[in-house]
Amino acid sequence: MSALFTPADGKPRCLWCAASPDYIAYHDHEWGYPVDDDRRLFEKLSLEGFQSGLSWRTILTKRENFRAAFAGFDFDQIATFGDADVERLLQDAGIVRHRGKIEAVINNARRAQELVGEAGSLAAYVWHFEPQGDDVPYLASTSSASVAMSKDLKKRGWTFVGPTTVHAFMQAMGLINDHAKGCVTRAKVEQVRVGFRRPG
Repeated sequence: MSALFTPADGKPRCLWCAASPDYIAYHDHEWGYPVDDDRRLFEKLSLEGFQSGLSWRTILTKRENFRAAFAGFDFDQIATFGDADVERLLQDAGIVRHRGKIEAVINNARRAQELVGEAGSLAAYVWHFEPQGDDVPYLASTSSASVAMSKDLKKRGWTFVGPTTVHAFMQAMGLINDHAKGCVTRAKVEQVRVGFRRPG
């Protein structure tokens, strides 16, 4: 089975983005490009946690609602959320109303603050786990790097950060280039990754 599909513009892309035009836009302009912005990294880790058991399309469709509900994923603000905020978010029909996942984002925001205090930035911590050489899997659901990062985050008290969730995060945030071979975006992502200055 091919890992590619070719839409009307004649340019082959990763098969997973065939579901909808918004998937194609996300694939072409976001997925796999390296990110060193702490807010975006925290947002993605949070949204991957919300995706657990659901499709990414469901989360992507609601992403702007999530941003509005969670203070633009500013983890310093989210760290101040309390019980009243949890109840407010549970009433928000624009997001996924799952108490455990909502509480995880608030908990993880506090853990992110601790991590920044130690590592200097969330980006410096995350990019420390970038796979190297033969450790880079291709179209896998987990990797030795995602297992290691998941284990370390859990040890630090983070929740909803299993190896599969962390691997999807690494794919999306450019720690690996998992665009399928032959995908029109793969070479573009690789070029950006080559010029990307790793934080930390």
